[in-house]
Amino acid sequence: LGRYRAAADRQGKLKALDLQLYCNAGYSIDLSEPVLGRAIFHSDNVYKIPNVRILGRMCKTNTVSNTAFRGFGGPQGLLVCEVWLDHLATDLNMAPEEVRKRNLYAFDGDVTHFHQTLDRCPVQRMWKELSDSSELARRMADVTIFNAANRWRKRGISMLPTKFGISFTAKFMNQGAALVHIYTDGTVLVTHGGTEMGQGLHTKMQQVTARALGIPVGDVHIRETSTDTVPNSSPTAASASSDMYGMAILNACEQIMARLTPYVKKAEGDFKKAVNTAFFDRCDLSAHGFYKTPNIGYDWTLPDVERGRPFNYFTYGAACSEVEVDVLTGDMRILRADLLMDVGNSLNPAIDIGQVEGAFTQGVGWTMIEETVWGCDEFPWLKPGACHTRGPGNYKIPSFNDTPVDMRVSLLKDSENCLAIHSSRAIGEPPLFLGASAFFAARSAIASARADAGLTGHFTVSTPLTPERIRMACGDALASKFAATCMQRAGHPPSFEPELQTTLSGQRLVSARPLSIFPGRGLVALGLRCKITGAQHLGQLRLK
Repeated sequence: LGRYRAAADRQGKLKALDLQLYCNAGYSIDLSEPVLGRAIFHSDNVYKIPNVRILGRMCKTNTVSNTAFRGFGGPQGLLVCEVWLDHLATDLNMAPEEVRKRNLYAFDGDVTHFHQTLDRCPVQRMWKELSDSSELARRMADVTIFNAANRWRKRGISMLPTKFGISFTAKFMNQGAALVHIYTDGTVLVTHGGTEMGQGLHTKMQQVTARALGIPVGDVHIRETSTDTVPNSSPTAASASSDMYGMAILNACEQIMARLTPYVKKAEGDFKKAVNTAFFDRCDLSAHGFYKTPNIGYDWTLPDVERGRPFNYFTYGAACSEVEVDVLTGDMRILRADLLMDVGNSLNPAIDIGQVEGAFTQGVGWTMIEETVWGCDEFPWLKPGACHTRGPGNYKIPSFNDTPVDMRVSLLKDSENCLAIHSSRAIGEPPLFLGASAFFAARSAIASARADAGLTGHFTVSTPLTPERIRMACGDALASKFAATCMQRAGHPPSFEPELQTTLSGQRLVSARPLSIFPGRGLVALGLRCKITGAQHLGQLRLK
């Protein structure tokens, strides 16, 4: 949950942000502290904000404690950022895309709110390239024409950027090791501390090994991760595994090649012959490699400017999504999604593009589909603290029909990153937030429907923006009548909009106006109460 005050001048240039973030920690602290920390780090997205104050709080509730999913708090901080920016844009009567464009970080020299200087930040270039390739201006005009001609079907389009810091925020985790053996037949066995879970880590490590030794990838074999070969490994997380274990493997291969190079020269480049000769000459053909990420570490207990550098570098991306909404049912489909990611010199473009596609789809699920329902006062048919959405029968993930009809993924060219293996950039978590472009596109479509119903100005919808929430947010006569009926059942006159205490899994936190009402659930408060003074806003956003 986020409470914010944000300020900008009349030209849309950001001036200040005062933000409070509340994290549902469950009944125990678990990983809530680093999750909240990463949310705070990412609360600027890619925007230069001269004055920033952010306070994070962990809330103890009567729900179970959970580990973190892809992004580890980063997407939540990014989403809150885009919400208050959209709020400012509405009040300034500007397109959100224009406000975003005017506040992007520069290529070099800008400093984040946690005092890390950005080097070679490509976000302005990416914004222009994606605006051109996605035909943003033309399609925005087409959307306006379509919405003017259709009352019960609406389209929306949104383009937004992302920035994701690469490294564990816990300094001691930024280390990795590997073990490399070369056999007399010229084959190589590699073991490293990373876990392959379908993301292509082993394939990339085979490529790093083959390149370092100058041999075909087919001659490199990976042994599954085991603590009897590589002990004390860090979690395969934080999008840092290719960086850490790739550098560890490179370190081991360089040790071997320092011993093997004279034999390779004598064998005129025949690797297998060189290995045999080295073996009979009693040359060590094994090596242990190690890597620790340099020049990082962040200490929250120190004054702001002395805390350090939490991230080794950043991975950047941008997405443009166009959606169509059925106003009468709330059904939504993504017509087209254009995605651009900066992965430096990609270790494997096919794997990286697959990562972008999968992360985008998961981001759509997070912001549009995957609703969790916990027992609390609002849901008397559930035991307090019990999770109702525990399996595929109640918890829905994206299906084939939820993917874009037209998806276009491209990787930024000529953007080397000297801080990672072979000038690449991490790819695991950064693209997830791009799925939120569908959320803001749907919000734009809802705004058009509300305008037809005589409702203008800022409004609030919460994640996940399910068909029920889309339908109720459209604000037409049918939705209003249904809302009034539900309010009467809840004991309120139809014309009265009470302020409720929003509950976070049973614990009272903040007040909000009811924006969505569902049958069988009574009154559900979603979103924020806003007080607007000039270009300043005070509000709160409820996140999943």
